[in-house]
Amino acid sequence: MAKAAETREVISFSHLDAELFDGAGATKRALVDYLDAVSGPLIAALRDRPLSVVRVRPGQPAFMQKNLPTYAPDWIRRVEVWAEASHRQIAYALPNDRKTLFWFANQRAVEYHVTLFRHDRPDRPDFLVMDLDPPEGGPFRDVVRAARLVRQALADAGLEGAVKTSGSKGLHVFVPLAAAEPADVAAATRALAARAERLDPDLATTAFVRDERAGKVFLDSTRAGGATVVAAYSPRVRPGVPVSFPVAWTDLDAISPRDFTIGNAAALIGDRDPWIESLPAPQALPDDLVAEGHEIPIARVQAMHAGKRRARARREGSAPPPE
Repeated sequence: MAKAAETREVISFSHLDAELFDGAGATKRALVDYLDAVSGPLIAALRDRPLSVVRVRPGQPAFMQKNLPTYAPDWIRRVEVWAEASHRQIAYALPNDRKTLFWFANQRAVEYHVTLFRHDRPDRPDFLVMDLDPPEGGPFRDVVRAARLVRQALADAGLEGAVKTSGSKGLHVFVPLAAAEPADVAAATRALAARAERLDPDLATTAFVRDERAGKVFLDSTRAGGATVVAAYSPRVRPGVPVSFPVAWTDLDAISPRDFTIGNAAALIGDRDPWIESLPAPQALPDDLVAEGHEIPIARVQAMHAGKRRARARREGSAPPPE
């Protein structure tokens, strides 16, 4: 006899006891149970922000989904956003309730990525974010050291932030903002990365091109504008299904990103919201930080132009011009 489907919040779940994805070490039921247990603080991190998810299907690579599929139920709240890259309107979900969260879980949506602004105020980002990535095979302790450089650069500018694991190999530093223009937030992020790099250039780098990082921790200043970042408490498509989890600055030396998974994170959260508790009050960006950042080229644009110059030099058989 076929096993009856399980229903939660009107969502009829299927294949709950199947492995979530190849090598997950956890079932789809474990994902649903985790999202059920942490729905309160997770929805608080997602609320009113256009949602992108990373989904998995058995035997297939994970893929990111931004546009809601045509078969999505009408009760899912959504917002239309123009995408410059693809020159089309994207219908993003607004993950504001458990029912929507469960619907995505049933679609094997494992990761939950959101914008740094709420859908009704795209001109007012409410976070500055620095994403710290270790070099291939680099130790997590180096990422911790780099995060402290960012914290020092923030303190020198009269700012403070909160830190969480990325759920992969790195860390995210979040700075809540008072009213700020998107271009100014992007500029301040570039300046903050540059200042942190100058504190220890042997450890950290702002080099956008991977081959130019020389084994250093990458201070990624591109999480601005329309970019997204994985939300606090979101699982990741990694073995063991780790989650992005808030950490006290004083505890960084004692943790590993693998310490927080869908198997234990709900118990660690309990009935609190450690991420909200760790965030300082919104802050104004210092004028000098913004001004400095506007003098720093945008990393993606700079890398694109450098790549074009190198490609042209290869075609012409000449040495590429110095950067």
